Amino acid sequence: MSDQKPTVVLVHGAFAESASWNGVIERLYAQGVTSVAVANPLRSLAGDAAYVRDVIASIDGPVVLVGHSYGGLVISEASAGNEQVAALVYASAFVPEQGDSAFSLSASAPGSTLGEALDAHPISTGGVELVIRRSVFRDQFAADVPAQVAGLMGATQRPVTEAALKDAVQAEAPGWTDRPSWHVFGAEDRNIPAAVLRAGAERAASLGTNEIAGASHAVSVSQPEAVAATILAAVAHVVDRRAAA
Repeated sequence: MSDQKPTVVLVHGAFAESASWNGVIERLYAQGVTSVAVANPLRSLAGDAAYVRDVIASIDGPVVLVGHSYGGLVISEASAGNEQVAALVYASAFVPEQGDSAFSLSASAPGSTLGEALDAHPISTGGVELVIRRSVFRDQFAADVPAQVAGLMGATQRPVTEAALKDAVQAEAPGWTDRPSWHVFGAEDRNIPAAVLRAGAERAASLGTNEIAGASHAVSVSQPEAVAATILAAVAHVVDRRAAA
């Protein structure tokens, strides 16, 4: 069996965008690992997962699929029954069962202050999309990120539809149920309570969990070394398993 390194596919969550992975991408590249940062549409869970599946299908060889925040639901759905996905990494990300949504999981333990930080804007297709108010973006999303960087993140945040956050996972067996997974998150996450992230890692029988003291929701930006190390552990696991097969 080939010892080809898997390609890492990075899926951002709500209120972020592809460049939020830049620090992680740089560190993966330094270790000879190719990565692709997906522009997650953030319109509907089913549509977002379908788009990620299309991106995966365009890649030759195995994939380590990484999700941040709402992206955890997307990768769980997109990897269900997808043999090309060899491993999963959840970075401050939801780990859903069938029927779970971002809204239901975020309320499964106390501590999130996200609702108070959101503004809603009508969209022409119906419903609303949500954004984090710029005045509170740093405190809510990226408290351990330098103010100038957090300001740029607030300006470039991608809105998410309310519908996407309410959409339930449809897969009977989300990808983490039959694929190895690794988990990294901040202990001071104000979007998703650390208790929710901790429970998700336990649910998935995590092969490696790193709960970072003092870290915010924006771990891919504030803690790129730790996130990259977690991804590299998954990559090494996949390479070892393929070499032994």
